[in-house]
Amino acid sequence: MLAAGDRAPEFRLTDGAGQTFDTADARGKPLVVFFYPKDATPGCTAEACSFRDAYEDFVAEGATVVGISSDDAASHAGFAGKHRLPFRLLSDVDGSVRTAFGVPKTWGLMPGRATFVIDSGGVIRNAFNSQFQPAAHAARALDVVRKLAAPA
Repeated sequence: MLAAGDRAPEFRLTDGAGQTFDTADARGKPLVVFFYPKDATPGCTAEACSFRDAYEDFVAEGATVVGISSDDAASHAGFAGKHRLPFRLLSDVDGSVRTAFGVPKTWGLMPGRATFVIDSGGVIRNAFNSQFQPAAHAARALDVVRKLAAPA
């Protein structure tokens, strides 16, 4: 898995509305990328809702938040609508972006759960991997984003 100090891979993926997200469009501000296994499962719902609940804090610090799974656009649209998720959910159907970030599988079977905080220059500042602490991802990412935004 990529770690703090590594350059984040650039990618382009489609969201639940069929719009393309390109990391090039997010340059110049922090980017939080959280990978999760599957829409509408209990752990993934808890994780996504924790990002939802902290979303205004991320925005206040100038950060963009995106979630990525292998679910298709229709699944993402339903999941986001049901839980009022204000950030984009991106479809990595072939798993290529997950692989580029080196997100490990859980028990060698399930897609892993990992969050990356990327600074305005495209460098990973924090990488957190925990399948079984889904709600911890947002809190940890927000702490890192706040440190990036703090005056030196």
